[in-house]
Amino acid sequence: MSTLLLADITVFVLGLLVGFEVISKVPATLHTPLMSGANAIHGVVLVGVMLLAATTTTVTGYLLVFVAAAFAAMNVAGGYLVTDRMLAMFRTHRRDP
Repeated sequence: MSTLLLADITVFVLGLLVGFEVISKVPATLHTPLMSGANAIHGVVLVGVMLLAATTTTVTGYLLVFVAAAFAAMNVAGGYLVTDRMLAMFRTHRRDP
């Protein structure tokens, strides 16, 4: 195992632990707005996936890029759907006479 890979795994695990700790402290009333916004921000991940797709040359690389793109796209779409659903709660509904 190379030193660079070990450093990358360490950063990943620390990110998981910090993310879990931060999200677990969010009150239930703020969880949905926070997560819908965070999911919509995953558009940045899609840009990163496109940059990686331009540089990969192996079948494994293409497979990982595809999986990353699929998960990021699902996150972006889910973020927008949840945000739209939350905003629909605040819309006034017209009553027909």
